[in-house]
Amino acid sequence: MFTIIAQVFYVLIAVSMIALILMQRGAGADAGSGFGGGASSTVFGARGSANFLSRSTAVLAGLFFLLSLGMGMYHSRPSAVGGTSDDLGVMAGVAPAAPAPAAGDVPAATTAAPASTDVPAPVPAPATDKPASEPVKSEAAKPENARKDGA
Repeated sequence: MFTIIAQVFYVLIAVSMIALILMQRGAGADAGSGFGGGASSTVFGARGSANFLSRSTAVLAGLFFLLSLGMGMYHSRPSAVGGTSDDLGVMAGVAPAAPAPAAGDVPAATTAAPASTDVPAPVPAPATDKPASEPVKSEAAKPENARKDGA
C-alpha cells in the first residue's frame, strides 16, 4: 500500500515540476535586450530575489529527490518488498523450462526407465568350470596344401 501511494505522489510531483519549469522564463530571455539596452548586468548574471515559480520548483525538486532516494532504499531490500510470493498470476499454469547446459558442460547420461511388461528379464546362464568347445571348421575354411600331420 505504501508503494502505491509513493508512486502516485512521485508521478504528481514529476508532472507538476515539469509544468513549473516550462512556465518559467529562462536566463537567456533577457539576452536580446541586454546587448542594446544598457542592462548588461542582468544578462546571465544575478537574478535578485527568487519568485514563486522558482521557489516552488526548488521545493518540488527536493521532494522528488527525497522520494526517489526513499523508494530506491525501500525496494532494494527483498524482505521489505514482501519476500517471496507463490502467486504467479497468469503464469501459474506454465511449467518452468529446464536450464540449458553451459557450452563446456557435457550433459549427464540418462537411463531409460524400464518398460512395464509382463515378460521377466532374461536370466544369465550359470558359469561352469569346463572350457567352451572349439567351433567346428568347415572343409572350405582349411588351406589347400595343408596335410594331416600339420606340416
